[in-house]
Amino acid sequence: MRVDHVGFAAGPEGLAESARSLAARLGVRVVEGGPHPRFGTRNAVLPLSEGTYVEVVEVLDHPVADKALFGRAVRERTEAGGGWFAWSVLVEDIESYRDRLGEDIEEGVRRRPDGVELRWRQIGAPALNTEPQLPLLIEWDGPQTQHPSALSLAGGTRLAGLTIAGQRSRVRNWLGLSAEFTPDRVEFTWLDVVGSPRATGLRSVTFETTRGTVEI
Repeated sequence: MRVDHVGFAAGPEGLAESARSLAARLGVRVVEGGPHPRFGTRNAVLPLSEGTYVEVVEVLDHPVADKALFGRAVRERTEAGGGWFAWSVLVEDIESYRDRLGEDIEEGVRRRPDGVELRWRQIGAPALNTEPQLPLLIEWDGPQTQHPSALSLAGGTRLAGLTIAGQRSRVRNWLGLSAEFTPDRVEFTWLDVVGSPRATGLRSVTFETTRGTVEI
């Protein structure tokens, strides 16, 4: 189990400009993604080192975007000006998480510009709208060479920290971790939040780059 990627909803400037701006700050390149036909969105990818990446997403003008929870979460964040809206944890045996959490597994698919089809399964899209402190749980199908981070030319740019408004204990329970568990790749900072679970969520992300620490 490890952090797989962080999701950034494009601002009013659109997907291409949002991705370009982030990439410039991090010293990485933008890789064209593709549409998510089941979610009503499309993405661009900023591959990082250590098997992680930034996913920049925008909602499509399509009816499915209003039905899919993922698409609705992206639209809501974009209409608020854009920014971080999700984080995702890579897991094995996603069926065991489904059984423990009582959540449905969603099938995801997108086709890259080079024709390669990426497929994955995920749990947690409803939480994006109701309790965004909780990460998406994702299990990729296919070889590791198809993972979005495999296209990385990021050098020393890595995801170093997440700042989340919410409750550490709630997230640990969601992930099935013990109270003694200590992450060894990413540093977590927790902010107290007052109000409903909808007020929780990812607030900022810290990156270590060749030019120093960057917090967005």
